[in-house]
Amino acid sequence: MTDQRDDVVLRVMPRIADINANGHIFGGWVLSQMDIAGGIVAHRIARGAVATVAIESMKFITPILLGDVVSVYAHEERRGRTSVAIRIDVVATRGAEEEQVDLTSGLFTFVALDENHRPRALPAI
Repeated sequence: MTDQRDDVVLRVMPRIADINANGHIFGGWVLSQMDIAGGIVAHRIARGAVATVAIESMKFITPILLGDVVSVYAHEERRGRTSVAIRIDVVATRGAEEEQVDLTSGLFTFVALDENHRPRALPAI
């Protein structure tokens, strides 16, 4: 996990329907939350539509449990001509002690899209 944490992009609590047979939250559920949060940040950077084109790395550190409050943090890690890589970290607030538990981290790449859904250059910084 990175030490750089900007403001939380997304905060959500999984529901009972999100539990797998092991009593943990489905990995696909958290992947979806990460994609939503990364898309929000990428949209701001691109000043318009974006699409997820790659997940370059992702690792699950600890299972997500029912009752966890899941916070998703995201920031720009690198930028290309048409794409931006967003580092996404997921942390749970767990139990009455509100323990902070690192859950997963990943690097998602988004491409800026024009009105025809084709790649376009990112705006200048």
